[in-house]
Amino acid sequence: MIEERPTTARGGLKQLTFEDGLVLSAECKEVVAEAISTILDAIGQDPARDDIASTPLRVARMYDELLSGYMTDQVELLNDALFDVEYDEMVVVKDIDFYSMCEHHMLPFYGHASVGYLPNDKVIGLSKIPRLVDMFARRLQVQERMTQQIATFLEELIKPRGVAVVVEASHLCAAMRGVKKQRTRMVTSAMLGAFRDNPSTRGEFMMHIGASSDPLL
Repeated sequence: MIEERPTTARGGLKQLTFEDGLVLSAECKEVVAEAISTILDAIGQDPARDDIASTPLRVARMYDELLSGYMTDQVELLNDALFDVEYDEMVVVKDIDFYSMCEHHMLPFYGHASVGYLPNDKVIGLSKIPRLVDMFARRLQVQERMTQQIATFLEELIKPRGVAVVVEASHLCAAMRGVKKQRTRMVTSAMLGAFRDNPSTRGEFMMHIGASSDPLL
């Protein structure tokens, strides 16, 4: 049972209630909320002002949701979704939307991932690949690491003849600050097994993910 407890945050804020979440305990949420109160105070905002009095609590709850990938149960993720199938051609799931948090500036980066593999007697349920992407996206991340983690985990999970992952994303740390280039996107890839060793296999994957998803085009 989740234990709820009231607390009064820094600066005499109104009473806030914290509860254990997926990632953050009630105590951790209180620490996050007090840190946000400190930031608000430091930039000249009154943390007790009605419009923002609940902002520290909202931010603490938000981080619990955005970082839920740390707590994903890998066994539950699979959930008996490996199937023996006599199929040895390429399987591709593309344009998987994701949202993540840059660990350098704690600003979002977002985009889509495309994942392909060459089965070796087993295939994985369709819904599991987007869940796998979310498991690694909902963490403090860098795009390069996330791309490699998705590929390596899938390789270890189903032992295919090869895995390919391409991720394309926009980073708010580059759009809102720094170079301030709103249209800049970053593309990363990880190629394992046959996708690394065989240029034609890699080319077929790139052709699939480059094709339009719209049946009318």
